Amino acid sequence: METSINTSSSSSHNRQSDVIIVGAGVAGSALAYALAKDGRGVHVIERDLTEPKRMVGELLQPGGYLKLLDLGLQDCVSGIDAQQVLGYVLYMDGRSLRAPYPQKNYSNNCSDPLTAGRTFHHGRFVQSLRIKAASLPNVKLERGIVTSLIKEKGTIKGVRYKNKSGTEMVAHASLTIVCDGCFSNLRRFLCNTKVDKVSHLVGWVAENYELPHANHGHIVISDPCAVLIYSISSTQIRCFVDVFGQNLPSISTGEMSHYLKSVVAPKIPPELYSMFMSSIDKRNMKAIPCCSKRAVPHCTPGAFLIGDALNIRHPLTGGGMTVALSDVVILRDLLRPLHDLNDATATLEHLQSFYTLRKPMAATINTIADVVYRSFGAPPNESSMEIRRACYDFLSNAEDSFVTESFMALISGLSPCRLKMILLCFYIAIYMLLGRLLLPFPSPKRLLSGARLILDSLSLSLVWILRCEALIFFSLCYKNNRLTLMSILCDALTDLCIQPDNVLLRKDFYCSG
Repeated sequence: METSINTSSSSSHNRQSDVIIVGAGVAGSALAYALAKDGRGVHVIERDLTEPKRMVGELLQPGGYLKLLDLGLQDCVSGIDAQQVLGYVLYMDGRSLRAPYPQKNYSNNCSDPLTAGRTFHHGRFVQSLRIKAASLPNVKLERGIVTSLIKEKGTIKGVRYKNKSGTEMVAHASLTIVCDGCFSNLRRFLCNTKVDKVSHLVGWVAENYELPHANHGHIVISDPCAVLIYSISSTQIRCFVDVFGQNLPSISTGEMSHYLKSVVAPKIPPELYSMFMSSIDKRNMKAIPCCSKRAVPHCTPGAFLIGDALNIRHPLTGGGMTVALSDVVILRDLLRPLHDLNDATATLEHLQSFYTLRKPMAATINTIADVVYRSFGAPPNESSMEIRRACYDFLSNAEDSFVTESFMALISGLSPCRLKMILLCFYIAIYMLLGRLLLPFPSPKRLLSGARLILDSLSLSLVWILRCEALIFFSLCYKNNRLTLMSILCDALTDLCIQPDNVLLRKDFYCSG
């Protein structure tokens, strides 16, 4: 509740803040804490400080948990009944396979011998982050609705907002960071506003059931819907059904319950069927749109954009908070050597490498989310159905092998690298071509089908990366924003050049075009 968060102003808040943060969700709260720990005065403005009641943002991948450790915020998942996640169990066509997270030491800061993610109530986690941030004396956490950015001579100087009593207020700072979520009303000032709606997630909570595989997410791959089931507390299980299309059956009239029971439930495996059927209740059911948004920022001195306000991916793989926390770590480290933020143009120039440094994690998670959804979630056609079966067979035959470990290291954010992802896609494509189509006899029909499937499978990853992720401009804010083929090729090698402990690499290390 709001009353549990310290929003009082100390004497240090009477001076102008160094940084204004719009939004106190996962990214905003974590960033406020990180910047305040570095000695900056931070003013956070959030429209609603009560506990959020969102269905998404309940799975923190292991890579995201390591970022939480890096920020010193690991205790924010303590005391909220969070559950460890050790991997996934995938169900398809009456079969199941277990895909565990790789058990390696990915961080010197982690004393837990297990590489695990966390699931929890989103609202509890956010409140824990807010309380942690507000506990610092140089953080002012205020309830208010930001209506606009203050712009003078092309530079953002602060924000206009209405406080909790409705009074029009003005706040100034050297740097304004907008992270007000996927429904941001300020992104129109700072980036491309196009948001694509892909599908809808219909979700509800099942009480007092046990999953067949403890500490694992359960994914049912079926036609026409993918189903995701995982624990969010010691007594509650989240059930998600991804429903394709813009027109949903009505929840209030019971049409959705009928759809789930008659169309989706017959595809649920026996060990989950009873829980799935008995927990469907229209009074407990919600639907949210699944959106996708590319990160295409407009450079504006004095302002910066991170989190879902900047970049959104399909939530099926649960990578959003991992990307957000990774962005927070990168931005914190880039700002550390800047003792004076008053020169907005110089600050913006310094921060341009953010868009390069975020790409290994963000592009990998975003592409994996898109590939997994298009391969396993979207209604299949003939080609995608063959790709779906090939991927499942490939992972089944390679269970507990290097390939499964590599795939899980990518999806978990533990080892983000786009080149590894492309190589893995080629590996699967070769398996699909040789193992399923050309052997024992490569007939002309099989050769034609194989060529089509190779193109379809590669378009799910390689083309998507080049179109949506690799073209985040090296020459941002430079004359004509010009890109060359060399800059794109250099970008493809970025993942192998950037090391986690070398976050101050500047964009002039690469080809600027």
